[in-house]
Amino acid sequence: MEQIIKKYKGKGFKLTPQRLAILKFLEGNTNHPTAEDIYVEIKKKYPTVSFATVYNTVEALRERGEILEITIDPERKHFDPNPTPHHHIICSKCKKLGDIFVDYSEALRLGLPENITKEYTVTGNHVDFYGVCKNCRE
Repeated sequence: MEQIIKKYKGKGFKLTPQRLAILKFLEGNTNHPTAEDIYVEIKKKYPTVSFATVYNTVEALRERGEILEITIDPERKHFDPNPTPHHHIICSKCKKLGDIFVDYSEALRLGLPENITKEYTVTGNHVDFYGVCKNCRE
């Protein structure tokens, strides 16, 4: 918990007990939780926490670049506490999300039509993959 406090102290981010619980839940979390997932978990320890507190906290973190908002699932926004550039894959049956840490930047840049590269300087990319996970195939 000390490391979390150290990381966010002095960044203009008020560290209430509820926010600290949210930050602790997100730290190292690779499940790509939704705001609702976070709310359900935090409410166990802080029964008076509101969904608005959770949502506003993840939005503030997203705005600061501390977490990514993943929109690969058209039904729900997911959040990824790993803001380093990477891609995602979603199971089209169970909606399980996974990370893909392969850099496709050069291949994508080279594949862009000339009319785009003349008009834009590419600064990033994100590729979404869709498939059926191992558990759903069995």
